[in-house]
Amino acid sequence: MTNISQFRGVYAIPVTPFNEDLSVDWKSLRRCIEFSVEAGAHGIVLPVNASEGPYLTDYERKQVLKVGIEVVSDSIPVVAGVSGASTAVSVELTKNAAELGADSVMAMPPNGAAGQIIWDHYAAIAENGKLPVWIQNNKPPAGPVVPTNTMVNLINEVEYVDYVKEESYLPGQIMTELISKTKGMVKGLMGGMGGRYLVDEYRRGSCGTMPAGHITDAHVKLWSALDSGGIDQEGLQIVTDEARSIWEQMIPSLNFEFMFGANAYKAAYWRRGIIKTPLTRIPANKALDKLDYQELDTILARMSPLLTAKI
Repeated sequence: MTNISQFRGVYAIPVTPFNEDLSVDWKSLRRCIEFSVEAGAHGIVLPVNASEGPYLTDYERKQVLKVGIEVVSDSIPVVAGVSGASTAVSVELTKNAAELGADSVMAMPPNGAAGQIIWDHYAAIAENGKLPVWIQNNKPPAGPVVPTNTMVNLINEVEYVDYVKEESYLPGQIMTELISKTKGMVKGLMGGMGGRYLVDEYRRGSCGTMPAGHITDAHVKLWSALDSGGIDQEGLQIVTDEARSIWEQMIPSLNFEFMFGANAYKAAYWRRGIIKTPLTRIPANKALDKLDYQELDTILARMSPLLTAKI
């Protein structure tokens, strides 16, 4: 386990690659993780939604995390995804993550959870793992939205619940509210959705982003430009012109991801020569056709000055 007092930067999410028969391609998984590490990722997150975590077996989920921790080898932190259909599932995954040496865990509440059930869910994860806990606040159909006041109370009152990945409907505004109402108790806020709103989130005080890892090199360049901006007189992080320019170059890719999700991530990994197939276990109604691949190739070509990592 790495000795990290605060998680900060680009926490890349490797996909879970598959062979032609849709079994896990473990060699390609290692290449995905190695790629993000070589590209400068400040942390690795797996298995979560971008990893097709809900479509993996329990054994596969545990093995994906084990491989991630082995490949990273304490060079950067590993956040273990422990979302599950019930608190019992999340607790089992949390115990496994702690045994393997993960640096923190992240979970959404089970679908349908509300009120006291959400509170008890995170309290059980914290108690059983005794690791830093990320509340992953998403939106349907991925998971339920956690009320902001519930997150505030969890952060203020439950030991180990110190971090939030905010990717619900108004992430920037929610980050501002969390920082204000937790009065220094929240140790870090990161956004999701591929970093689509990272510029605004950074200005409001985010400590990083958790995007899919297929363009880790671009995200790292964006983060480096952001983190060179310093703080203004109001205590807000400054967005540099360089950072905004890089983000604007990335927008076509982020929009493409929004349409196709894991199919887009895997198609980009495949085009970049990192995985053997772009196959997913997600229903094929979002699969790319010939014209989509032409568009992706154009996007990657135009973004090529940002895509400098090799594997």
